[in-house]
Amino acid sequence: MNDPVDQQIDKLQEAVRPLADAVIPIAAVALVAIVAVYFLAMFLKRRRCKPAPTEPDLTIDVASLPATGPPATGPRLYCYTVPVRVAALVLAPAGRVRPLPPVGRLHEMLDSLLPGLSEVIASHKPTIRRWPPQLSVRGFAHQFFINAKLPGQGGKGTPWCSVAGVFKMEGQSVMAGMILRAEAATQLGPRVVEHEAQWLDVLRIREGTG
Repeated sequence: MNDPVDQQIDKLQEAVRPLADAVIPIAAVALVAIVAVYFLAMFLKRRRCKPAPTEPDLTIDVASLPATGPPATGPRLYCYTVPVRVAALVLAPAGRVRPLPPVGRLHEMLDSLLPGLSEVIASHKPTIRRWPPQLSVRGFAHQFFINAKLPGQGGKGTPWCSVAGVFKMEGQSVMAGMILRAEAATQLGPRVVEHEAQWLDVLRIREGTG
């Protein structure tokens, strides 16, 4: 005959078993829900903390560039018939397929734009910027003229002028923009080069003295 205490324990176990069978699945679901909420909270926190991508600063402060005309010695660069100095140079790949050639090939890029331009740049020592890809000549020229704003009415009536357009290096299209400064005020203003051959109409290089 079973001990009365054992009988009571057995009855208690029988009474509790249905409750335990019901509680265990609920507890398991609750645990899974807690874990899911935790990971969701961590994911949302990371998204909030992730810094938004910043747009590159394309601004060129013309007022901060050296206010000097072309050097007296070295190769002479002309914008039409006016001697000028290259104060700033911007280069950007055309399209999103290929990046700019590496910095080590800068002289090749410049001479592809205009034969002898690498010597001019070495003499003038301009500010040089590399911009992100540009999709069209007009779009690049528009961005360049906005971010490199010349004094006055687009530089007219001042020593400042600018030119922006496209050229090719080994079949790859590249955008170029230049801020130029003459010795005295001109009426040149901004110019857009839409075709590679037009660079020779706008810019010319002659051997200098010294």
